[in-house]
Amino acid sequence: MTPAALPTRCSGLRPCLLPLPASLALVLAACGASPPDTSPGVSWELARHRVRTISDVRYGITLRVPAALGQRITGTESIRFALRDENQPLVLDFTAPDGSVLAVSAFGEAVPYEVTNGHIVVPASVLTKGENLIEIEFLAGDAALNRNQDFLYTLFVPDRASSAIPCFDQPNLKATYQLTLEIPASWEAVANAPLARSETAAERKHLAFQETRPLSTYLLAFAAGEFQVETAERTGRTLRLYHRETDVEKLKRNREAIFDLHATALEWLEDYTDIPYPFEKFDFVAIPSFQYGGMEHPGAILYRASSLFLDESPTQNQLLGRASLISHETAHMWFGDLVTMEWFNDVWMKEVFANFMAAKIVNPSFPEVDHDLRFFLAHHPRAYAVDRTAGANPIRQDLANLKEAGTLYGAIIYQKAPIVMQHLERLIGDDTMRDGLQEYLQSSAFGNATWSDLIAILDDLSDEDLRAWSRTWIDKPGRPTISADLALGGDGRIARMQLSQIDPWDRELAWNQHLAVVLGYRDGSRSFPAHLSDPKIDIPQAVGLPAPDFVLAGADGLGYGLFPLDPKSRSHLLQHLEDVEDPLVRSVAWMALWESLLHGTVRPGELVNTALRALPLESDEQNVQQILGSLRTAYWRFLAAEERDSLAPTIEALLWAELERAERSSLKAAYFDTYVSLAITSQAVTRLMRIWRKEQEIAGLPLSEQRYTALAEALAIREVANSQAILVEQLGRINNPDRRARFAFVIPALSADQSVRDSVFESFKEATNREHEPWVLSAVSYLHHPLRAAQSEKYIGPSLGLLEEIQRTGDIFFPLRWLNATLGGHRSPRAAAIVREFLNQRPNYPPRLRGKILQATDQLFRAAEIVARQ
Repeated sequence: MTPAALPTRCSGLRPCLLPLPASLALVLAACGASPPDTSPGVSWELARHRVRTISDVRYGITLRVPAALGQRITGTESIRFALRDENQPLVLDFTAPDGSVLAVSAFGEAVPYEVTNGHIVVPASVLTKGENLIEIEFLAGDAALNRNQDFLYTLFVPDRASSAIPCFDQPNLKATYQLTLEIPASWEAVANAPLARSETAAERKHLAFQETRPLSTYLLAFAAGEFQVETAERTGRTLRLYHRETDVEKLKRNREAIFDLHATALEWLEDYTDIPYPFEKFDFVAIPSFQYGGMEHPGAILYRASSLFLDESPTQNQLLGRASLISHETAHMWFGDLVTMEWFNDVWMKEVFANFMAAKIVNPSFPEVDHDLRFFLAHHPRAYAVDRTAGANPIRQDLANLKEAGTLYGAIIYQKAPIVMQHLERLIGDDTMRDGLQEYLQSSAFGNATWSDLIAILDDLSDEDLRAWSRTWIDKPGRPTISADLALGGDGRIARMQLSQIDPWDRELAWNQHLAVVLGYRDGSRSFPAHLSDPKIDIPQAVGLPAPDFVLAGADGLGYGLFPLDPKSRSHLLQHLEDVEDPLVRSVAWMALWESLLHGTVRPGELVNTALRALPLESDEQNVQQILGSLRTAYWRFLAAEERDSLAPTIEALLWAELERAERSSLKAAYFDTYVSLAITSQAVTRLMRIWRKEQEIAGLPLSEQRYTALAEALAIREVANSQAILVEQLGRINNPDRRARFAFVIPALSADQSVRDSVFESFKEATNREHEPWVLSAVSYLHHPLRAAQSEKYIGPSLGLLEEIQRTGDIFFPLRWLNATLGGHRSPRAAAIVREFLNQRPNYPPRLRGKILQATDQLFRAAEIVARQ
């Protein structure tokens, strides 16, 4: 606790120092004030106190951004608000470094204040019931301003606005913001609201933006720097794209699709919600190496540039991914921005409805795509990857303090929750879901709401007991184990088919869901819909049918759970997967075989051989991508080293043959990227070298700068001759300054010199060296590549030791991604033992971070068991 100096009344906010009392707390005590909770972070108690006592918040913020990166940004701020209780001190949040508060005044009078635990405390004696005005002069913290040499951007989610500016940093105290920026004259800037006026003088530009509509602090945003601006008109609305892309052809190739996808999403959402776009303008910014895919700031959406600007030969997954991302962020304008969760324990609500809506929006734009299959592949595998682990978490989690809010994010929010919403929609009907969501948005517009608010609305519109449904699906972690069991009569025909579910965690839960069971025969399949609302149900429609070749529960791609295969079904699908006619059923069957591998009932070599046989016969590109992804994981993580070496020539030959045979460039790209990932024989590595040297072309697949960079990285990992010279030459080929800076950063992690790689890892122990998180994750994944796993095991323990600090200093997805990059290349029993030892030695380790470790290591633990048996 460092009490600030006591200024006297002075002109403006210039501090005028008086003798400092022993503690400002004595001053507050003398006034009879007892400060609300000022522990680090924003506790639920503090947030609730402020909501009860403070309203009508309006911020006026001026920030002066120097041209020199090393100089601090200075700021002045006015905060107007209505106060219901003037007998308590005012607690603002500000976590910038010590000494960043320069002066505080109330109604133009300099006032005493205390800075403690990331809060500015203003005594009750200077406040009044009703309208108040607090003004602050400060140095902005850089932690969430993402400053680069010639651009910066804000990223305040979930609780990082207070790292840059003093504020009430909680989602349920919405406010308006009037922002003014002073920036270098050559820079452009974009913020939530439209520009009101611009003046340029003495190589400085002054930009004043209009006042925003009510927003939560995490949605306040601006970006400034050397950006280019593209403008387009769609259905009477002006859209603006700010970017730093220097490849003119890439920009031209992607420009219209980017604008069209946004316009389509806006039009669809206005129709579905029956609410016009609720904010003043619609701009978006392509940020190089942005930490997330996108961030939904109203009026200034931020995207990772590479997610928008696709290469000349994108895969189908990349095209669908871009459309889904744009639809997701646009849906947030209604779900999250117009109506915001009351507290971050309900952060999943904004994400689930953004993903839920995105799936609906994208479908008409890709009529050639099987969208039920797309939904299954986009959600189930990643949701299962968490829900099958010992670290599984519920969709809705308790949250005592916003400083822990970042740990709530993950696949359960982004992938499982949309599946659950699909089940809810199927349970209550499309019209009821839409009517309920419209009422929810209209009743809480520009305000806050909870899951309980929404479920109450839907419960009133439905005959189902949705509160009971919610307790299982929303409040509990995990998934059911669902089995379809056949009893055959004396004639060999089905006498009874029963669908049963059990809770593997012995909580006696039942997951109320609609799903389908498929019986497979040589002449086709029979599908039986079922409503599994009890532990066991009969499916009488199957009685009298011949015994099938296989039984597959959850075959509609929506059913959620572990669906174990009986031995006969498992054996048949391993040998005849490609004969299953329906692409969605094939995909679900492949997922069931993958689960069988993870649970030890299918050997890695069996699954790889099934993949090699199925790939040439697979007609759906989405399924090709699924099988290729599983092949990559099985190849590096589950095959014994001797078996991998034995299969490598066959795998490489098949991938290259399919690349040459593929007619669509997107399919060629998928096979090529997998070939680069798996190539280990001298013949394959020599081919990669010829392609990188531009001595060999691939018919129908023009290679982009980024694919040449990936080739250089792959060659370096394989430690070909002159690998360092290859990296240096590739660096010289890159024209875009942002991509060049990224590659220069990761080059040392690719070094064949172990001591260089050691120094790279050591550097990441300093938070300042982890600021460019996507770059860091790339470097860490290269350090831990499977070909270098034995040498990098020594990094695992120290990497786990950094996790708590990474959670405090990094953005919301960084802790889990750090773990995945660290552990993803490992498979040895020794690596698994390091993790177990780390956890065993720390019984009081933060529970959510322990959960993240268990999620990230589940596949490592399973692989280590398989390796130990090999």
